[in-house]
Amino acid sequence: LFVGVNGVGKTTTIGKVGQRQAAAGHSVVMAAGDTFRAAAAEQLATWADRAGADLVRGAEGADPSSIIFDAIQRAAARGNDLVLADTAGRLHTKVNLMEELSKVRRVADRDPGNVTEVLLVLDATTGQNGLVQAKEFTQATELTGVVLTKLDGSAKGGIALAIQSTLGIPIKLVGLGEAAEDLIDFDPD
Repeated sequence: LFVGVNGVGKTTTIGKVGQRQAAAGHSVVMAAGDTFRAAAAEQLATWADRAGADLVRGAEGADPSSIIFDAIQRAAARGNDLVLADTAGRLHTKVNLMEELSKVRRVADRDPGNVTEVLLVLDATTGQNGLVQAKEFTQATELTGVVLTKLDGSAKGGIALAIQSTLGIPIKLVGLGEAAEDLIDFDPD
């Protein structure tokens, strides 16, 4: 499950992770749970094509929980290895949107689902607000890690270190550009 505020690169990150997992021999299903941004499902469809992944999508404005649950059901029925679920960007200060995200997390964990990762995608240019985002998103979804995007610019992503040391949430991946191979494992050195 990929979460974060608007415009941080969640959908692109899912595409890159999908390509990485497909290249490792895993069968992937991508769930277009961002039903609010008009181009989100089309963007994810492009990445699914590149990765050879299945795509599950619904109508614009549809309940994201139901789309993600449908993707999990499809993956279970077809014996797929992994479901990568996109979610709509949301402001961490909007209680109703965070409650919806909590619902998405609960639904995704229903049998046959088993949420193994909840990754907060965070723009490297985010300052101290990133720590607040991490606190709010982990409260709603039990984050397991951070993906730091847009490190190909001048930003150094220092807030990720504060998130790790304050909340104990590890930095797992970093994005260094737009190409699929520009997503790499985080190396603190």
